[in-house]
Amino acid sequence: MKLIVGLGNPGSEYENTRHNIGFMAIDNYAKARNISISKEKFGGMYAIENIGRETVLLLKPQLYINLSGEVIKKFVDYYKIDINNILIVNDDLDLETGKYKLKPGGSSGGHNGLKNIEKLLKTSDYKRLKIGISNNKNIDTKDYVLGKIQKSDFEKYNQIFEIVNNIIDDFLLLDFDQLMSKYNHK
Repeated sequence: MKLIVGLGNPGSEYENTRHNIGFMAIDNYAKARNISISKEKFGGMYAIENIGRETVLLLKPQLYINLSGEVIKKFVDYYKIDINNILIVNDDLDLETGKYKLKPGGSSGGHNGLKNIEKLLKTSDYKRLKIGISNNKNIDTKDYVLGKIQKSDFEKYNQIFEIVNNIIDDFLLLDFDQLMSKYNHK
C-alpha cells in the first residue's frame, strides 16, 4: 500500500491559503482520477483506491498542519505502511511559486508539519513533494503562509498540479531515484 498525504489546515477559513497547497494538490489529483476523499478515520479524510496494480491511500489530515504527524502515524500503524511507501505533499517557502522538488528525506526546513511527522514517525527518511509558495520577507511568516493565494498565482499552481498528478501516478510505479531523475529539474 502507498500513502499519499497532502498537508493543510482544516476549515473553510484556510481554503486557498499557501499552507494548504498540499490539500489542493491531493484534491486536484482525486478529482482528475474521479476519486472521492470522503471517508473519515483517525482524524483524517481519506480514500483508498486500487490504481493499476497498487492500493493507494490518499489522506488529508484534519488536525492543524502542525499536528499532521498524529494522524499520519495512526494510518501508518493501522495499515502497516512501510516508510518507503509514503509521499508527503507540502508547501515550501524556499521554492519559488510555480516550482516543485522531490526529496527522499532530510530536514523539515522549518516546516512545523514536517517536524511533527518526523517526531512521530521517528525518522526524516520519508519522501516528499515540496511545492513552492515563495517567501515574502515583508510579511510575518505565519501571516504569509496562512494568507490567501493571489489569483495570478493560481495559474502557476494549476500547471504544477498537472505535473503533480503525473508524479503521483509515477510514484506508484517507479523507484524514487527514477522519479527524482524524471521530474527534478537542475
